[in-house]
Amino acid sequence: MGFLLKNIWLKRLVYGSLGAAGGFAYYTFIGCATGSCPITSNPYISTAYGAMIGVVMTIGGKKGGS
Repeated sequence: MGFLLKNIWLKRLVYGSLGAAGGFAYYTFIGCATGSCPITSNPYISTAYGAMIGVVMTIGGKKGGS
């Protein structure tokens, strides 16, 4: 499993997919029923935000010292 997560594109795909599933789950279980919430009232938008958050989690800083 360590080898699979060293490939950055595969890692972004996995985290983006998990984030998208989380965004859709958030819409399904917690979402806004009135439609006044801009993110959670639409399943496409909440899924896209979840995917973006998943991909952003894969972006790391500099490796090494100094």
